[in-house]
Amino acid sequence: MKKKIGISLTEASAPNYENWFTPEDLGDDIELVILSYLSNNIEDLPACDGIVLTGGIDVLPSYYGGAENYPHQPAKFSPERDAFEKKIYEYSQQQQIPVLGICRGLQYINILEGGKVYEDIGEAANQVHKKDIADKIHKVHIRKNTLLHTVTGQEEGQVNSAHHQAIHPAHLGKNLMISATSDDDIIEGIEFADKTNKAFMLCVQWHPERMPGKEANPLSQQIKVQFIKAVRNHTK
Repeated sequence: MKKKIGISLTEASAPNYENWFTPEDLGDDIELVILSYLSNNIEDLPACDGIVLTGGIDVLPSYYGGAENYPHQPAKFSPERDAFEKKIYEYSQQQQIPVLGICRGLQYINILEGGKVYEDIGEAANQVHKKDIADKIHKVHIRKNTLLHTVTGQEEGQVNSAHHQAIHPAHLGKNLMISATSDDDIIEGIEFADKTNKAFMLCVQWHPERMPGKEANPLSQQIKVQFIKAVRNHTK
């Protein structure tokens, strides 16, 4: 039976996540499954050996005690998606399933672990991080003695950026540590601090699935390679 990577359905650029995993990456032993809040196919979750929590619209502020109104908030939230992905993440931790969190995925994992995000990072930071017509590009600094550093082999690099929210550094979730930051101290990566009895988990604020030159950038390619390795090594 093939291993499965479950990718949470997103409203934004959904095909990018599927296309990131090439036939060469998947080989004959891994296939993708879309975990969709629209069809509520939670029954597909137990078959998954890896989870990708994708980017997309802001998490409902009530999940982290945020303000009801703030700059650049979406016209409509998606409480159905929030509830569905909460079940996905909680199951992944119960069953020690490898997880990759991207953009919103990073923020939501922090929230689900008891942390908070800035409702909006402010106009100065938005000039660096918030998507305009295309993703912004900026530098990140990767901290030593982190899984992200081990996986990528990098201390800094260039990433793409398309967000107006970010993890609040005073409200990091339980058992989470910062693995990367930008020049303006936006949190760009998190992982478990104590990895005892924890499966592989990396969360990044950038979008490795659609990064320019992603095949040559270890901040995309090596994250994918090591995630797939963790999926192949996962045992139920």
